[in-house]
Amino acid sequence: MMNDKDKRKELLREIKDEVINLKESPLYEERTKNKVFPVIGEGSHYAKVMFIGEAPGKNEAATGRPFCGAAGKVLDDLLSSVSLARSDVYVTNIVKDRPSLNRDPSPGEIEMYAPFLDRQIVIIKPKVIATLGRFSMEYIMKKFGLSSQLKPISQIHGHVFKAEADYGMVKILPLYHPAVALYNNSELETLKKDFKSLGDTISQ
Repeated sequence: MMNDKDKRKELLREIKDEVINLKESPLYEERTKNKVFPVIGEGSHYAKVMFIGEAPGKNEAATGRPFCGAAGKVLDDLLSSVSLARSDVYVTNIVKDRPSLNRDPSPGEIEMYAPFLDRQIVIIKPKVIATLGRFSMEYIMKKFGLSSQLKPISQIHGHVFKAEADYGMVKILPLYHPAVALYNNSELETLKKDFKSLGDTISQ
């Protein structure tokens, strides 16, 4: 009989295999044309905190790893600021393939890839879901029945929302995407404050 560790690993591997073979995706062609990879997710299969971005960027698609470029360096620094190791959290995106020219993911692309994310959440069972950017914020808050509390990210970033998952209570924490700090240094201070909220939420 498979133990829980092996079961989680196997279930996540199944998701990876399905995404790799998702030829019906409008983004599949980008892989062969540009010799890039889907980005499934990375981190602890028992993570208390799951970070969810929107879609891979150029560096991510080139390596198959989430948040490995400049925005990933910002994320790593923010994690360090609250004594979290990257290996202890799980990092992924809603859309697993890179939209061309780094454009925003379309509603259809989000709809196609979201079921994989839903399964990742159920397998890992995070206590806190930190969304990175408005696309993941909107999707996750609607998924967990928080539509009535959904406002622009500028109004609710850093706020904690409680919701019920299949496996128990989960806290949702909308955050700005780390990339905002690359274009506006003042937003880095905002992110640091919001990550302090994350640190406080984990310790509760």
